[in-house]
Amino acid sequence: MTSAEQTRTPTVAGGLHGYRTLWAALFIGWLLAYADRSITGPVVTWMIDNDVAFMQSANEPHALGGLIGSLFFAGYMLTQLPSGRLGDRYGNSAMLTICFVWAGIATTLNGVLSGLFAFVALRVLTGLGEGAFYSNDRALIIAQTPSHKRSIGLGVAITGLAFGLTVASVATPWLLNIGTALLGRGGWRFPFLFFGVITLLFGALLSFYLRKLFGRKQVREPLGRLLGMSAVFGALIMLLFWLTDALGLPNWVSALAEVVLALAIVGVTQARRRGHVQQSEPAPPRAAMQWRGTAPIYLAAIAIMWSIWLFGYWSVEIVSSAADTSLVQAGLTAAFNAGAGMIGFPVGGWLSDVARRRGWGRRDVLIAATLAQGLFVLAFGLYLQHTAQPSLALLGVLLFGTGLFLNAVQPMSQALTADLVPEHQHATAFGMWNMIGEIGALASPVISGTVRDATGSWAPAVYLDAALVLGSALLYFAVRRDRTPLPLGAPG
Repeated sequence: MTSAEQTRTPTVAGGLHGYRTLWAALFIGWLLAYADRSITGPVVTWMIDNDVAFMQSANEPHALGGLIGSLFFAGYMLTQLPSGRLGDRYGNSAMLTICFVWAGIATTLNGVLSGLFAFVALRVLTGLGEGAFYSNDRALIIAQTPSHKRSIGLGVAITGLAFGLTVASVATPWLLNIGTALLGRGGWRFPFLFFGVITLLFGALLSFYLRKLFGRKQVREPLGRLLGMSAVFGALIMLLFWLTDALGLPNWVSALAEVVLALAIVGVTQARRRGHVQQSEPAPPRAAMQWRGTAPIYLAAIAIMWSIWLFGYWSVEIVSSAADTSLVQAGLTAAFNAGAGMIGFPVGGWLSDVARRRGWGRRDVLIAATLAQGLFVLAFGLYLQHTAQPSLALLGVLLFGTGLFLNAVQPMSQALTADLVPEHQHATAFGMWNMIGEIGALASPVISGTVRDATGSWAPAVYLDAALVLGSALLYFAVRRDRTPLPLGAPG
């Protein structure tokens, strides 16, 4: 069954039903989704500095803090592909409503319950629910936007990601100060309560808006299916976390086990689907990997997500420790990396659309932007290693350049994926893109934190990121170049 939302004629630009209004609504969604997940890094840093009970006993506090962030992405990764397929079947708008109500409740509970196991379990639960966002957001924008504005639409909406990272970097230290004044040693709870309630309210407003746009959608059945899958996935993730802790294994082993779990689930899903579809139609997700060479794009997405969550999770800590400054000052400096997306996302999308319309091809522009990103990351690592007292201003400039190109490559990659994939399976394809990419998000916080604990410096972790980014640029050469100009209004 194909969602009617993906077969409609794109709506006009203006008014409640316009595609630009849809971009704006989903922009807010990206802002809140990334704020909800990005507050974890500064909160964990605060916990380490203030000897919160369930953090102070850790031998490697940065590795444990990174593992907490990584386990969020374990949940987020595992529901990417199933949520995309549910969106293709029941409607992207239904899945978006489920996503934000779920995330709001789970984030609020993160500020209510105590203890390491409960804290981690609720971060995993939040990730499982937010896994429904990416694939359905991307598919709905593509379905409702004229093809010659496809990439800019993807870029404008996902610019909310940059705002969310910026808000989390700047606001969380202030919210922690307010929480400390109100709750003392429980001050870490306040950012979760604050953003959780706002996300829940947004979920209710988004549900009303999407109902006006597409009519009332069946929510009970897809919610039941997502809950069932999430119960299994969540139990497996927490079992691996418990076993790692009980056996005294390094935290990076748990992250590696989560990656293996995700790949195993993809394999099982592929085998089951192969037996349920007609022989004339390739079985998702196998088809998603075969569509005209999209596999290199999916693999390169690992480096994109690794970079996002090295800087999105640890940038406040990196700046704070390198420049020996307060969390508030470090947050303001780190915001240059996240804030660069306010330019990078829409400009990257615009450049990709221009390249496609004029026959240059999206692929070559994507390669150039990825190489530029890798060089900025390398320069950042060199500055950290060879400067005893780094300047906050120069750190901000390097973080801005890194974030500018990092954020520009995302709509380029997503639009290139859409060009290569059948329209009626866009949500499935984007679920595959993000699920494979989230391997980077899952591994980055914990491995980067482990490298920091082992070396005493953040520079080696930054060098590792630079190597992944520069290596990913080579993967794009395996994607077929398409230099056929795209006429205005032509299908994707």
